[in-house]
Amino acid sequence: MHVIEIKDGELLAEITEQAAALGITNAAIVALIGAADTFTISTMPVHDAAEDIVTSYQMPAEMHGTGEIRDGKPHVHATMAVQGDRAIAGHLHQAWIGHWFARAYVIAE
Repeated sequence: MHVIEIKDGELLAEITEQAAALGITNAAIVALIGAADTFTISTMPVHDAAEDIVTSYQMPAEMHGTGEIRDGKPHVHATMAVQGDRAIAGHLHQAWIGHWFARAYVIAE
């Protein structure tokens, strides 16, 4: 297992860069934990599974998720816990890490 740690930067870009440095092109992201300063996530509208509703949130969030790395690119689904004890979940497009950290626990093929 590899631990990819992000202390400052965009989560998916950092996972991509660090996975490449480790020689990982295909892997399971078995756990993702940390906190993001801001994030962008998408879900599908109820009447069209081929579409995405992409929403950016300019607020901090506790984060956990799972995913995969395929052909060097991370694909992550996450739940973001925000103020008011609410959860925002879906496909993670972007998460800026700065104030806290994020760690992705990765098992390569």
